[in-house]
Amino acid sequence: MQDLAKGVARFQRDVFPAKAELFAHLATHHAPHTLFISCSDARVVPELITGTEPGDLFVIRTAGNLVPAYSPEADGVAASIEYAVAALEVKDIIVCGHSACGAMTALAEGHNLSGAPAVAAWLRHAAASQARTDAGDVPALVRQNVLAQLANLATHPSVARALAQRKVTLRGWVFDIATGRVEELSTAGSALAA
Repeated sequence: MQDLAKGVARFQRDVFPAKAELFAHLATHHAPHTLFISCSDARVVPELITGTEPGDLFVIRTAGNLVPAYSPEADGVAASIEYAVAALEVKDIIVCGHSACGAMTALAEGHNLSGAPAVAAWLRHAAASQARTDAGDVPALVRQNVLAQLANLATHPSVARALAQRKVTLRGWVFDIATGRVEELSTAGSALAA
């Protein structure tokens, strides 16, 4: 906690004054251009990877960067997606997987999750990805999972409407932690230059 308190003090002393005008604007304006859905993994920092400023990204972080297919049940992920698309009118939605993902490793390698029943239940949202990937192939599962989550996104009514009206673009990325490289995936599954 002491390190966090020092970080807050450093932010207030060094960072905030240099960006005071930006924060004054953000106090009354919220217009991010991109919804960025990434893993909860602490090594994946969307703003750092993309070089964006506060206010640029609307971020959702879930274990395994999973996006459940739309359901009318109350759901924090669905509510955040709907708000970003319908209210904030983001132009892009990125689902970003990453190397060495603990969630995808657990699935690919068949880890025993009986001691983590909530995690096991959540990871069922990756069942379609797992079915399309050879057991043990973590990198392939990470990529398949990004593509599957893009498909799940399209089941959300706000996203489906925005796609039909060409108001939003869906993108799949895989971030390599060791190299900093970002690979963009096409929905057909082939890699694009990034």
